[in-house]
Amino acid sequence: MLTDERHRIILDLLKDKETIKIHEIVDMTDASESTIRRDLTQLEQEKFLKRVHGGASRLQGKLKELSVSEKSSKNLHEKRLIGQYAASLIEDGDCIFLDAGTSTLSLIDYLPQMDIVVVTNGLTHVDLLLQKGFKTYLVGGMVKQTTKAMIGSGAVESLKHYRFDKAFMGANGIHAQYGFTTPDPEEAQVKRVAIELAREAMFLTDDSKFGEISFSKIVDIDKAMVITNALDEEQDTAIMKQTTIKVVTT
Repeated sequence: MLTDERHRIILDLLKDKETIKIHEIVDMTDASESTIRRDLTQLEQEKFLKRVHGGASRLQGKLKELSVSEKSSKNLHEKRLIGQYAASLIEDGDCIFLDAGTSTLSLIDYLPQMDIVVVTNGLTHVDLLLQKGFKTYLVGGMVKQTTKAMIGSGAVESLKHYRFDKAFMGANGIHAQYGFTTPDPEEAQVKRVAIELAREAMFLTDDSKFGEISFSKIVDIDKAMVITNALDEEQDTAIMKQTTIKVVTT
């Protein structure tokens, strides 16, 4: 079977299924596993798909963004692991920025009972932070309906009044060449400013975000470390060369 024909079969499979396994493609094409791996690498380089462990998955749309309620039901165990580890990095006396999003929301359950100050642009974060007794500042701006994030020029100007020891961030995509990305340019700007104002910045993301590219760049990979639940060393070597990645499994 010709290369182009195999590629067409692979892409047709991804139209019907979000994720496909190498052995499925081998069965469909009667090609060797090594040949299919080369095909997937080429198609990933051409930005037709994203390689995952044991196969490939469909790339998300550049502007696609789930709502808070939709995100809340996804990868719950992984988010808890990531949030628990991230919370363990906070020290007494820290001033932290907590980005809007469900991965950063999971961190709040594990925040230590210390003398810390929390600044957030996440409207959904505020009640839980206050229930736990933390001094909390909510940045100004417009409320984004889908993510419940404060965004826009008001949020950016509000942020500039603060400085942070640590910033805990969320992203929709992590890519060696295109950096950390998110669908909304206004939300990306808020994230970028928060990182610039922090001594340390950490992205809390499950492994599904690796290889994804959203519409708006936040920062380059080397501007922040990553806390995640899994890593494919074969595929993510380029990212590992540029920043620290902490994998939390249990």
